Amino acid sequence: MATKGTKIIAQNKKAYHDYFVEETYEAGIELCGTEVKSLRQGAVNLKDSFCQIKDGEIKACGIHISPYEKGNIFNKDPRRERRLLMHKKEILKLYGLVGRQGYAIIPLSLYFDRQWVKMSIGLCKGKKLYDKRETEAKKTAARDAERAAAGHE
Repeated sequence: MATKGTKIIAQNKKAYHDYFVEETYEAGIELCGTEVKSLRQGAVNLKDSFCQIKDGEIKACGIHISPYEKGNIFNKDPRRERRLLMHKKEILKLYGLVGRQGYAIIPLSLYFDRQWVKMSIGLCKGKKLYDKRETEAKKTAARDAERAAAGHE
């Protein structure tokens, strides 16, 4: 994903905390002009966002793109549903997998791939509270081990 000409706009760090990411997919996103200008300024929030599949289309919900200051009448609703652009075969595969218990499609990051805005979405399974504690304990142990190794050099 992070190739030459790629610039990350926003990441959904909460998704990695709340879910196990099983697979990731890349999707284009349908935007209007003022939304793209707002994205270039980094005025986007992916927290509490999700994707749903309706009528053979996949849509991203809950993404907040702040209105562009100089956009006046051309600004759209900041929290509107935005259509994602993926191959029909991928959408049908995701639809079948989401039908299983506990799976969700969550936006992981938003980035520019050259001039195009792309979204990385993940097929995720929800974490239980004890899973979150275990992940946090592993991170803390790794951090402590790294500090101890750095201190002895």
